[in-house]
Amino acid sequence: MSDKGDKGENGENSRTGDTGRTGDGTAKTAVPGSRSDRPGQDRTPGGPQPETIRFFGTTWVGHGNGYGVRRAAVAAGALIATVAACFVMRLAYQGVRTADIGSFASALFIVVFAVCSAVAFARTWDGFRRRPADPAREESLRSLKAIGFIGSLLAYFIRSLTEAPGEQLRRTEYEAAAAAYEKRRGARAGNPAARRKPKSKSKRG
Repeated sequence: MSDKGDKGENGENSRTGDTGRTGDGTAKTAVPGSRSDRPGQDRTPGGPQPETIRFFGTTWVGHGNGYGVRRAAVAAGALIATVAACFVMRLAYQGVRTADIGSFASALFIVVFAVCSAVAFARTWDGFRRRPADPAREESLRSLKAIGFIGSLLAYFIRSLTEAPGEQLRRTEYEAAAAAYEKRRGARAGNPAARRKPKSKSKRG
């Protein structure tokens, strides 16, 4: 009976993926504060972690570690890139005019580039404030945004004048996640105390 019981117990443990013993045959002990010792614990120890922002990392949380310098560098870089891109597009337009392919083609070149730049600016700016509702549609607009990349650069420049691009969105999400984590941790800490009170009363009786 004991052999069957051991086999049944070992079979149950093997199905759950935990034999209860280490490689040398000794029994495992739970480490205080580890995930195995705290069921329901968040994947990230110590609560949610702030999301990084390109060129800024996590300096946007406390506005330290060169946050102001980074903002100035991003704004200056975006502005310089925008001016350079405009110069390149002007050369491209002059090439189209020199090719003498017709006034319609020249006008179409300007219209297409202007529309793509406007859409790229709007989508990039909107991405700083909210998550895309339809990622598939956002993916389909990637080529259009690539054509109107000047609009995206301009959005980066304007946004960097006030904050790290996307900072407000990530701060809102981070603060909400931190508040929810603290609420769950407080609820977990309060439940064991509530369960111990009836036991103490029964012992006195």
